[in-house]
Amino acid sequence: MAMMNDTIYALSSGAPPSGVSVVRISGPLTGEVLASLIGSVPVGRTAAYRTIRTRNNQPIDSGLALFFPAPNSFTGEDVAELQIHGSKAVLAALFHALDDIPGVRMAVEGEFSRRAFENGKLDLVEVEGLADLIGAETEMQRRLAVEHSAGGLSAIYDSWAERLTRARALIEAELDFADEDDIPGSVSDLVWDDMEKLCRDIEQHLQAASTGEIIRDGFKVVIAGAPNAGKSSLLNALARRDVAIVTDIAGTTRDVLQVDLDIDGYLIKLYDTAGLRDADDRVEMEGVRRARVALRDADLVLLLIDMTRPEMPADLEASSHHVTVGTKSDLIDSASDQYDLQISATTGEGLEELRQLIGGIVAQRFGGLSLAIPSRQRHKDSLAKCLAAVKAAVSQTDLNLELRTEQLRIAADYLGRITGRVDVEQLLGVIFSEFCIGK
Repeated sequence: MAMMNDTIYALSSGAPPSGVSVVRISGPLTGEVLASLIGSVPVGRTAAYRTIRTRNNQPIDSGLALFFPAPNSFTGEDVAELQIHGSKAVLAALFHALDDIPGVRMAVEGEFSRRAFENGKLDLVEVEGLADLIGAETEMQRRLAVEHSAGGLSAIYDSWAERLTRARALIEAELDFADEDDIPGSVSDLVWDDMEKLCRDIEQHLQAASTGEIIRDGFKVVIAGAPNAGKSSLLNALARRDVAIVTDIAGTTRDVLQVDLDIDGYLIKLYDTAGLRDADDRVEMEGVRRARVALRDADLVLLLIDMTRPEMPADLEASSHHVTVGTKSDLIDSASDQYDLQISATTGEGLEELRQLIGGIVAQRFGGLSLAIPSRQRHKDSLAKCLAAVKAAVSQTDLNLELRTEQLRIAADYLGRITGRVDVEQLLGVIFSEFCIGK
């Protein structure tokens, strides 16, 4: 990461051309930069219409300038925003003028957010929530990101950290002042009761981690079935575009194809797979192997059966996460009750009902849950280690209090790694590299 005391700038809005572009500036020289570009520093938090000029007094553009004095800014430093016309030529001229000012440079990925973290304006969970909010594509992703970026998840971890700190303090008080009259006896009994409850709280919280990951990364729906069951046709129909090649030749699909759908605000990752059969062709055999890997990792399987030639792969019959879908309903004379749903990718019959069915399954699985839940693997890993340490402290009653208290310190350390309340330098480069330049 570049020097944190530099004054940095970057485009914080969408790529040009656009009607308006926002250029953000942050650092100790922000006031001097504004004076150089527009002649003065505007009143704090008040938009001022100004002409932006080069050091040779040549006009670049006219637009709005805003100044946010430290510490009440996004980064905690002096921050300025210039709202100008979003042409490539205007931005290039402005960036050239900024580069001519000593001590000013373009920001690297996530540097504004990292400065906000370093200055205590955001913790790591809030930073990650902000990154997820910028990248959100569905309503549920937006809600999850807002919960995290607004500090809802951090508040839970902070409250747990306070309980761990209080527990350690009470035990140490009992150890150090056991003979004092104002220290109640058997304080540690009360502490361990609360730590047992904390174990249950963390366990319940961890159970919702898969929900957070699915909302953030997508609910995996795999289309499976025998060759020519209509899998690729269904993928194209749900995606409303030609994603997969469709022919009447069995084994056309050789690899796993994937498209993203937005169903009722949830990100649905839809996978088309090779037809399940005993293949002789080496390429098709690899396709079938990949199909079975996708089935193993699926949150839901759409088992397609050609109703004109019913054939069900036997190894999927026992799966509790599949929906049986009869295809090619336009080619049969009467309906059958042996399928959960009957569709025709050709006529569109049943496709809306299938979307509703998928949305209903997802909503039933996740509906009513709080969104203050972990959504990243690093959250789960640290929580699992925190839980293990608390459990060790609670269960190892044969150890002395000093060693059991050390386990609580370890638990607090793992909890602090999630929010960044401890030294987590090794995490920062990875986390902030996910951001765009202007954030």
